[in-house]
Amino acid sequence: MTKIKEVVQVLERYAPPAYQESYDNALLQVGDPEATVTGVLVTLDCTLEVVQEAVDKGCNLIVAHHPVIFKPLKSMTGKTLVERIILKALQHQVAIFACHTNLDHVHNGVNKKLCEKLGLVKTKILAPKTQLLTKLETYVPIEDTEKVLAAIHEAGAGQIGDYSDCSFRITGTGRFTPSQKANPHIGEPCKTEETIENKIEVVFPSFKQAQIMRALLKAHPYEEVAHFLVALQNENQEVGAGMVGELEDPLSGEQFAQHVKEKLQINTFRHTDWPITHIKKVAVCGGAGSFLTRQAKAAGAQVFLTADLKYHEFFEANEHMALVDVGHYESEVYTKELFYEILTKSFSNFAVELAFCNTNPVRHS
Repeated sequence: MTKIKEVVQVLERYAPPAYQESYDNALLQVGDPEATVTGVLVTLDCTLEVVQEAVDKGCNLIVAHHPVIFKPLKSMTGKTLVERIILKALQHQVAIFACHTNLDHVHNGVNKKLCEKLGLVKTKILAPKTQLLTKLETYVPIEDTEKVLAAIHEAGAGQIGDYSDCSFRITGTGRFTPSQKANPHIGEPCKTEETIENKIEVVFPSFKQAQIMRALLKAHPYEEVAHFLVALQNENQEVGAGMVGELEDPLSGEQFAQHVKEKLQINTFRHTDWPITHIKKVAVCGGAGSFLTRQAKAAGAQVFLTADLKYHEFFEANEHMALVDVGHYESEVYTKELFYEILTKSFSNFAVELAFCNTNPVRHS
């Protein structure tokens, strides 16, 4: 039997909470993590109708993209919609988990799914984040190097894009004098010792520091492990906002408009004048993405497709790049499919259901 916390762990490995924005609240928001999963309902938003659908389908866990709780709650009386949703979930013992901007920011997350729907290839993060990487330097006896490397790689160090087990080493001479109280792996107390060692360097996501250090200290033979941790300013190409890719074949503006309608299954959307050239490179950002307009231009995109653009923000388009607003719901609704794919690959002992409810509050007449 699978517990709710196990489902949460799978989703948080896919989209680490460390990558969410500071204002966000992506976590298990309602429910007992120790409860056994009877079924999972995946949705973009958690509404009263979605909770009822979960109850009707025998699902005791809702996995949503948008958190139902954003601001602190001072009471639970049902006076607001959020309180009524939570009370209904608690009444029926339905847990609610949200995976939001952390799923936006990973390279195989919300924007990757949107690119897939639009048929974009050669995709990459549009605005990679910085200050998310750390470099570890340590010194290891020659004969113990492979064991130590294997341990820290297993803990998550040394993954760079599509390459795993990445490291650098250089051989040199280590020198030390153990004290009388020391219990040295090499040499004797109070006697200066020199030994051939490898200096090894690896890069890892900063949020994995604790687990990597535990692995290093456990695998390393020395009583005192000399090491350095260096915070890097490098961009993390696997984490960031938005995505940019290319169409298989260039399209005119009119052809691209029809392409968007067919691929996203929408009837209409807002946009500026189409660029003077055919459209090949397209930048996207699921949800509100106006903050990435400059980066989309710099990437050479002929179209930036996003949502929630304000009137004056449309003036930032030019003859070389059009702005497209397909709607917030329309740009992120396929996140449900992403949740479904992640969970069905990891679990086979309970049903994962796509929510039937259309949670889009916007209507067009």
